[in-house]
Amino acid sequence: MSTLNQTEFFLLCFGNLHSFTIVFFILFLVIFLFTVMGNLLIIILVSTNVHLQSPMYYFLCHLSISDLVISTNVVPNMLGAILQGGKIMTHLGCFTQFYFFSGSTITECYLLSVMSYDRYLAICNPLRYSSIMDFKHQICLSVWPWLVGLTLNLSGVFPISNFNFCHDNIIDHFYCDVLPLQQLSCSDTSAVELEAFLFSVPVFILPCTFIIVTYVCIFLTIYKIPSTTGKQKTFSTCSSHLIVVGTFYGTLIAKYMIPSKGNSLFINKTVSLLHTVFTPLLNPIIYSLRNQDIKKTFKKIPNQ
Repeated sequence: MSTLNQTEFFLLCFGNLHSFTIVFFILFLVIFLFTVMGNLLIIILVSTNVHLQSPMYYFLCHLSISDLVISTNVVPNMLGAILQGGKIMTHLGCFTQFYFFSGSTITECYLLSVMSYDRYLAICNPLRYSSIMDFKHQICLSVWPWLVGLTLNLSGVFPISNFNFCHDNIIDHFYCDVLPLQQLSCSDTSAVELEAFLFSVPVFILPCTFIIVTYVCIFLTIYKIPSTTGKQKTFSTCSSHLIVVGTFYGTLIAKYMIPSKGNSLFINKTVSLLHTVFTPLLNPIIYSLRNQDIKKTFKKIPNQ
């Protein structure tokens, strides 16, 4: 590693992988390529097929865009760091990566709550679903998560970018995140930590609570359906979303509840890998395997 100046960080990534460097590089490269292809396929299918022109698939398309932003923002840089045994990033590059990563994560929290609202209307209020979820309403519900995610996030990025970094500027991680940056700072980080705690209410707790409440209503409605076949058919329309919600929030909770010091740093990196590398890959797989409309549309592609 060359000497760092005051405007640079060094990402350790996974440290010296020795003979496993090429193995890890190929593994994550393959995962990244499948992630990009899978999410692009979802976006193309939803955008071009008339049978998928419904609110549920419209919001799924936005979820795939969010996954693409998270994956392309983190993984290419990580691949370079694996090959080089680490990577030098400027402060601007690091804060930019942190901005788009955290902004997309916040956006995805709200997108998942919007998707749960869509399933709630479809199952609990089916007679008014079409009139409520019109095209104008779809646009509003898809735009505001992006606006909230990319603007609310600025209140966290600006204070961190003004920190004084007086330590060795070595980030023991594979991307720029809030906890490693706080550990490098010699400034008082208490205000930022308090702000992060307060913002966790609108960013994480409220969307998560909203999703739980909507699914309680959905399950109660499904329970009242007299036939077993009807219950299974209705539940199948929201099962994919429920799995994605569990995966996303599960990794997010583990990531920020586990401290990133001492022996738990390896655990933090592992959970971060699940959140930034594997979850964006799993989402299109889950929807593709469990959704009959997408599977039927995908099978028709060779005949078109």
